[in-house]
Amino acid sequence: MVVETGHAAVDAVLSSLANAARLAPAEQIAEYEAAHQVLQETLASIDR
Repeated sequence: MVVETGHAAVDAVLSSLANAARLAPAEQIAEYEAAHQVLQETLASIDR
């Protein structure tokens, strides 16, 4: 179950991470890296 935060980008990341759990481990890495990038960008935009 994915809990929504109300922030579209963060909610999309949470959903993609939930879906990544169903992938083969080698395929999960790209999903985790993409999620990390989006979260970093989201946090950086808060500081602006």
